[in-house]
Amino acid sequence: MAATPTNADVIVVGAGPGGAATAHYLAQRGLDVVVLEKATFPRDKICGDGLTPRAVAELISMGVPINADDGWLRNTGLRVIGGGHQIEMPWPDLETVPSYGLTRTREDLDEILARHAVASGATLLEGHSVTGAVRDDDGTVTGVTVKRVDARGRATGEDELTFTARYVVDAGGVAARLATSVGREKRSDRPLGVAVRTYFRTPEGTVRHNDPMMESHLELWDGKPGESELLPGYGWIFALGNGLANVGLGSVSSDATATTINYRDVLKRWLGHVPEEWGFTAENQVGPVRSAALPMAFNRSPLYADGLLLVGDSGGMVSPFNGEGIAYAMQAGRFASDVVAQALARPNAASAERAMQAYPRLMRAELGGYYALGKQFVKIIEHPKVMRICTKYGLPRPTLMKFVHKLLSDSYDRTGGDAMDRLITALTKVVPAA
Repeated sequence: MAATPTNADVIVVGAGPGGAATAHYLAQRGLDVVVLEKATFPRDKICGDGLTPRAVAELISMGVPINADDGWLRNTGLRVIGGGHQIEMPWPDLETVPSYGLTRTREDLDEILARHAVASGATLLEGHSVTGAVRDDDGTVTGVTVKRVDARGRATGEDELTFTARYVVDAGGVAARLATSVGREKRSDRPLGVAVRTYFRTPEGTVRHNDPMMESHLELWDGKPGESELLPGYGWIFALGNGLANVGLGSVSSDATATTINYRDVLKRWLGHVPEEWGFTAENQVGPVRSAALPMAFNRSPLYADGLLLVGDSGGMVSPFNGEGIAYAMQAGRFASDVVAQALARPNAASAERAMQAYPRLMRAELGGYYALGKQFVKIIEHPKVMRICTKYGLPRPTLMKFVHKLLSDSYDRTGGDAMDRLITALTKVVPAA
């Protein structure tokens, strides 16, 4: 058996979409990259399992096969229900992203992306839990310490390992344990979302089997709409193409204050009143209700300093508009790999550090204004009564909803595009970047 590599050009902590994308692009450039993943694949991840067109574009850039025969289910747009209205909005046909989304369970998706990175030349070490950072005398992160764990996350009792590299990427998710260990605390002035979800069987021929649209419920009622209690949050139903639907709800607050709402109970109360033909019954439920936090709008910074880069949830790269994080994690991995490759090719440490400073600037130039708009959006819609007014009077207006659809789903071209694209781009440039 080959010895475990403990030195590399880059160490990536976490093999989710952001970590896998980072490793893939680095390996494509001929760099030596080691990915340390605490879990053993396949492993579950709390998510809506929906991929927006922007996320699909990132999969295409990575060269990931997304054929229907391989289990990918395409969707044509978004169905929105609320305020007594139901509208269907196709994904826009843009220059930069395709006009379709996808669904795939995270149990499948994350392993597919991780194996894709390995096929590109990265080394993936599963069952390796990072316990801390290795730092030199001036505080630069030069590696990590690791303990081996089994498939259930229990320590195997083996000696702790030390991995060293020129650069380390924390793509370890919302906990960002590595980033936190070196003093990068999350910001309390950024939105924080909560998502809960479960799965239901959708037998062939039933109303919820292989729905060609992702569905969003802007109002959740504890009974008959308009005649019962309006519950907090918004709901979703995403068909997965494998006989299951991902059903869940999300909520967001304009700051990181912990919520006291029992969202599992909210989900139960909402689903207790949905149409019987949907089949969302206890008998058809597959797996438990699980929840996760959604760190938004660059809630942890700096995104690069002292040899450590943050990618994905560790850097708070979830959109305040829609809770989407996969697209931005993969995009961050692409940007990070470009910057690291440039830095590693520089002739001295000072020049390399100048190259690395481009990463946070690139990310903020791309997403800072968009996230800042999202922060203001959250302040408006986090109040159920305000949301009720918006849905009641906004949904019947097709032109307004086309604009809102583009904005909320990040389905607009940054350059060129139509008048709505140009307006959104202009708005992102006049607000202070997040």
